[in-house]
Amino acid sequence: MRDGILRRAVKRAARWSFRLDLAVDRARRRRRGERPYLLGGDWRRCAACCEAPALQASPLVHRLPTLRRLFLWWQERVNGFVLVEDRAGEQTFVFRCTHFDPVARTCDSYDSRPAICREYPRLQLWQSEPEFLPGCGYRAVDPKASRFIAMLEAQPLTADQRSRLRRGLHLEP
Repeated sequence: MRDGILRRAVKRAARWSFRLDLAVDRARRRRRGERPYLLGGDWRRCAACCEAPALQASPLVHRLPTLRRLFLWWQERVNGFVLVEDRAGEQTFVFRCTHFDPVARTCDSYDSRPAICREYPRLQLWQSEPEFLPGCGYRAVDPKASRFIAMLEAQPLTADQRSRLRRGLHLEP
């Protein structure tokens, strides 16, 4: 399903709103001293993030039927996300993207894709323990990785122990 002119315009307005909210949130977090992980690795075109996009919604969206319907309507009509699963315990909705071609593993509306698609995997970098989808070539790298690596090298550890610590502490670029 390709996007028409009106849908592209609505998505563009939503993207700008999302970017503004994201910029304000990141600025607030930086003022509090929080620093995100750095993005390491590379894009492997695995499209794992396109197969089943998952969005975590606020508790109000899950509790209030009107907000829930509005949220799901927006996802389907504007973003082209059709609800597949509701993980109420995690407050997460899992979707099927109508723009994703599973055979070619491409998006038919790449230029007007939603902000959630544009910002993956960078959105993960602000989490305390960033997790990426299986097969994804990206990984989180601690901003102080070089200092930690130098300290690890000075310790009496085996190569296997160092390797596991580097992965577990997000030190590999």
